[in-house]
Amino acid sequence: MTTELRFRQVHLDFHTSEQIVRIGEQFDPDEFVKVLKEAAVDSITLFSRCHHGWIYHDTRFPNRHPHLKRNLLKEQIDACHEAGIRAPIYITVGWDEYSARQHPEWCEVTPEGKLTVNGPLDAGWHKLCLNRQPYVEYLVAQTEEVLQTMPVDGLFFDIIFQGECCCPTCLQGMLAGGLNPDRSADRTAYAAGVVDRFRSHLTEVVRRQNADCTIFYNAGHVGPALRGLTGPYTHLELESLPSGGWGYDHFPLVARYARQLGLDFLGMTGKFLTMWGDFGAFKTEAGLEYDCFTSLALGGKCSVGDQLHPSGKISKATYDLIGHVYRQVAAKEPWCGRVTPQCEVAVLTPEAYDETVRVHPSAAGALRILQEGHHQFDLIDETADLGRYRVAVLPDAIPVSPELKARLEAYVAAGGAVLCSFGSTFGGVTVAGESDCKPDYVVPAGSLGTPVTEHVMYERAKVISSIPAGAEVLGATVNSYFNREWRHFCSHRQTPYGLEQGGPAIVKMGRVVYFAHPVFAMYKQYAARAHKQMVLGALAQLLPAPLVTGSLPSTARVTVNRQEEERRTVVHLLHYTPERRADTFDVVEDVIPLYNVALSLRADCPVRRAYLAPSMQEVPFTLEAGRVSLTVPEVRGHQMLVLEDATH
Repeated sequence: MTTELRFRQVHLDFHTSEQIVRIGEQFDPDEFVKVLKEAAVDSITLFSRCHHGWIYHDTRFPNRHPHLKRNLLKEQIDACHEAGIRAPIYITVGWDEYSARQHPEWCEVTPEGKLTVNGPLDAGWHKLCLNRQPYVEYLVAQTEEVLQTMPVDGLFFDIIFQGECCCPTCLQGMLAGGLNPDRSADRTAYAAGVVDRFRSHLTEVVRRQNADCTIFYNAGHVGPALRGLTGPYTHLELESLPSGGWGYDHFPLVARYARQLGLDFLGMTGKFLTMWGDFGAFKTEAGLEYDCFTSLALGGKCSVGDQLHPSGKISKATYDLIGHVYRQVAAKEPWCGRVTPQCEVAVLTPEAYDETVRVHPSAAGALRILQEGHHQFDLIDETADLGRYRVAVLPDAIPVSPELKARLEAYVAAGGAVLCSFGSTFGGVTVAGESDCKPDYVVPAGSLGTPVTEHVMYERAKVISSIPAGAEVLGATVNSYFNREWRHFCSHRQTPYGLEQGGPAIVKMGRVVYFAHPVFAMYKQYAARAHKQMVLGALAQLLPAPLVTGSLPSTARVTVNRQEEERRTVVHLLHYTPERRADTFDVVEDVIPLYNVALSLRADCPVRRAYLAPSMQEVPFTLEAGRVSLTVPEVRGHQMLVLEDATH
């Protein structure tokens, strides 16, 4: 079952300590919905049970919040429904402090024998094992009570992940399944199976009583691990607070992957300056615009995370902020629903081979280079159809198995192209280990558009020992005099040996380009413009007429979507600039407008009209040689350009 989401949602946290009294006393249903309506909110997720383990409505269970004296959740839902606002229900799963205290035997046990990662004196949550049957039975019973006593639009189950648990139940399960608990890989594989079985079982429980409500299981990230396992879900919610540990690279990557899983999705950011529960701290209007409009541009809906004060009184200042953005979203919606992203580049995700990090450095580098070069791309895994794309990018860390090699060869033979680097070796080059020199340099060919001189490459390269006959060397290596160490060093950093060139560093073999260096991870770490220029220069040789070009700065973001039913193409132009003003996260404060932006777009069918949305301002254009050329007079943060087909 899938569902079409509403555009303007709020996720209203209510994790509230038992040491706080007068819970919900100031909740006023009329004020609550009035503030939500004024902020153009059309869906709000409300709390049944929180991370502290407390329940916020009438219940037969003993863990109703000890200082709650009203049926708060029911009152909230009834008020929302009367106002036409959808109200999914939140239930914590993996973190529940009440259950962890009452039943420490329900907690995960680490391989070192600890009850989860937090100790008894830590101000942090304790992780419950999703394989402990008594806890699962309690969770099921509490969920069934919600289904039986509340009008349920949807259910949001949180903290749906499992560590390498070594509790007695998990140890027995691993042994019964032929796995070795001594091996981390086996513990991880077993944990993944526990989560998958848990989600399927809980969805079956819900569907026995409610056939229509939405269901989502949140783990803070969506990636290749979910491929083929979305059956228990009705949609996806991509939690990604750019200032809360995810960062600005996370959402654009995960959205480009998640939008291929066949479910509607939303981008969940937060109103907070730092992290969830950051009371009294507010994201800037420009920052919230950027988060929400980026979700629209990538084909998603919007959700803003907030937290209700323990008193139950809604924060007018928060919803003034949210309303500023959501009223704009409401005006943009007609051009943002049921879209198909128009992508011609596919980036294979390293996460499919290494799930230890949320944002792999090579993927982040590829994201930054392609976004700054205004290319249209998806993030894919090996199961995707390469034939939908003109170029496949294998950034640094994609092991080319015999099966993938055969697919890539067939793809190139059919007219596709491949750009690969470092450990993603393909195209006929032979590599022999890694260079002894760190760093070395690359002198690029003039055709890459990079100055023809030595450019430092900070990380070790693969040594290219042979290249196919007829291959073109687009960049050659130059070694340093020596690696910097106590025996020998020169100046403060490194020094090139001179223009005496060594072996090949960038090789073009027909419709394949290979970089010997981990150029994508290097760009993520160092942001050297020359590294980006080399990649974009090579890509230009493989993709000489990209879907969109224009007079845009590298800080601008461009995405192209298709609304087939309306027979129109929608181009999103965004110009917001995150800055590292804090020590550990970026912020967006100022909107710097762009004027007279020249654009050229490939037109697959004749265009009869171009206009800006939602203002409906007409934009003059010319159509020549299959490309539409025009000038967008102004981009103030976010601008949508609409091209209607002549057959409309």
